[in-house]
Amino acid sequence: MSPEMECFKQVLRQHAEQKTNAIALWGDQLKLDYATLYAEVIYRQQRLRDERSRVVALALDNGVEAMLWDLAALFEGLPCVVLPPFFSPAQRKHCLEQSQAELVIAEPQLHDELQAAGYQKCGAFWHRTFNGPNRMPEGTAKLTFTSGTTGTPKGVCLSADSILRVARELDLASKPTDPQHHLALLPLAILLENIGCYAALYAGATLSLPSQNTLGIQGASGVDVPKLLGCLASRSPQSLVLVPQLLQILVSAAELKAFDPQHLHFAAVGGARVSEHLLHRAQRVGVPVYEGYGLSECASVVCLNRPQARRPGSVGRPLPHVEIRLADDGEVLIKGSTLLGYLGEAPHTAQWWPSGDLGEFDAEGFLYLKGRKKHQFVTSFGRNVNPEWVEAELTQRGPVAQAFVYGEAMPHNHALLWPHRPDCTDEQLASAVAQANMALPEYAQVHHWSRLDQPFTSGNGLLTANGRPRRDAIVERYRGQLTESVFSEESAP
Repeated sequence: MSPEMECFKQVLRQHAEQKTNAIALWGDQLKLDYATLYAEVIYRQQRLRDERSRVVALALDNGVEAMLWDLAALFEGLPCVVLPPFFSPAQRKHCLEQSQAELVIAEPQLHDELQAAGYQKCGAFWHRTFNGPNRMPEGTAKLTFTSGTTGTPKGVCLSADSILRVARELDLASKPTDPQHHLALLPLAILLENIGCYAALYAGATLSLPSQNTLGIQGASGVDVPKLLGCLASRSPQSLVLVPQLLQILVSAAELKAFDPQHLHFAAVGGARVSEHLLHRAQRVGVPVYEGYGLSECASVVCLNRPQARRPGSVGRPLPHVEIRLADDGEVLIKGSTLLGYLGEAPHTAQWWPSGDLGEFDAEGFLYLKGRKKHQFVTSFGRNVNPEWVEAELTQRGPVAQAFVYGEAMPHNHALLWPHRPDCTDEQLASAVAQANMALPEYAQVHHWSRLDQPFTSGNGLLTANGRPRRDAIVERYRGQLTESVFSEESAP
């Protein structure tokens, strides 16, 4: 057993002995104390051992069972792939076949899908035999699939040491605020949330795992806001892991007195760029938000703002387990807790991981991200602009739900906008653009915009399954609108 794994298991054993009756896991209804948690994990380890499978896959909604099986696979040393609920059937099938998952534990609604994929049910488990060679690097504990920009899920293979080291650092980072109740808003298949749950267990806190239906969260981006706020009010968690859109929902609700953040001690936000304007709004209403930065290839979090070490607009300082430096072109390079390799590819052996993100450090060591290296466009004035920066300013204030910004070889940048509400007027959109422009330098501002007739979705091919824009596809479909202003300017006398 690896050193970090032994440490984590020892901590859980101590909680079982010393916090016997303290609630460890809280599902939709079921609650387990730490003594029962530890016993159940040991029992499930034996069940997995009896199955003699090489790879286990979990296709479960958030809940007590999902966490118990996740921990059992971890401690048993079985590579585990957790399938996101928002993946399409084709993507799930791809993940199962690529990982050669011989054993699947799944929700009942996936049974027909698994049967069609060649699995047979035996008791609580689904089985399928694979004869090909193992496609994972040795020591893989967690296989996390990310759809990236292409939509084809790519498997990132991580060791238990890497994952648990990050979880331990997150526990230490949040300790000054002493959160004793963490609620998982994001699916456990999201590595950031999965590790956040481990951190809560490190702390001996209560880990709330309501189902996505109980939370009012549907798919990758649908949210029933009253249902979500009702769940948070009834459980009063002290820590949360948020993506920017969920942060915006909570901040807006707090501004309307529909959400009381006073019970929150620590709200980590990551997964995408957060506008400084939204962070300041969060501070004004008392949401204790700490922006961070990470990537699957580095076992999630590598930087985090912390109590007494917070700079709005930055992603914080590097956590102690990593080193970060900048390449000559500003790309963020990371050393420590890097992946073992991609599934089916050669093991990763280089010390430094090229993140693909551009960044700057300030004099006190806080990292500021400047967007994705490969998404950067160059205006006809020779100015480099990262569209995600501008899009964050547009979507994290007011009525704009989706924004896409383009300006390659153009004198002025053009935005495509989709509002939150159908009754949003063009005047309200124009006002939101004007407000965003006030926070941007002239070369990054939106000079022209168009209102979309439909949102970007995975169904129409304009979003990946995890909600990222397919930039090439959007440019191809809307090239006429995006470049219309250029033609009108060139034809003007």
